This record gives sequence, C-alpha cells and structure tokens, in this order.
Amino acid sequence: MAQQTIKFTVKQDGTVTEEVIGVVGNDCENLTKRIEERLGVVERVEHKPEYYEQKQTTEDHVTLHMH
Repeated sequence: MAQQTIKFTVKQDGTVTEEVIGVVGNDCENLTKRIEERLGVVERVEHKPEYYEQKQTTEDHVTLHMH
C-alpha cells in the first residue's frame, strides 16, 4: 500500500486547508471525516480528477473554518 499523507495548512485568518495524498477514490473522505468533525465546519471540498479514478492516487483539498 502506498504511503497516505494528510497535509494541513493553517493561514493567519484561521482557515485550514487539508490535502490528502496517496489515497484511492473516496477513501480520503473516510480517512479525514473524524478529523474534520473535530476541527470545524467544512466550507468547501474540491475533488481533483484523480478522485473519480479507481486504483490511482487521489489528492483532495478541503477548507475548514475553525471553531
């Protein structure tokens, strides 16, 4: 199995961007759901084209508003 990575970027205004790397299909949502529930409200989800492909690396960007 490929390495799975979740990258968080926190901006000065408190906005958090989450990037999932090395996860196939919608497994990224399963991997990050509990983290997102604890961090705040998901404002926007951007799926890259790889999200819709099977058996290939997926990267997603999620923007959260901190509580």
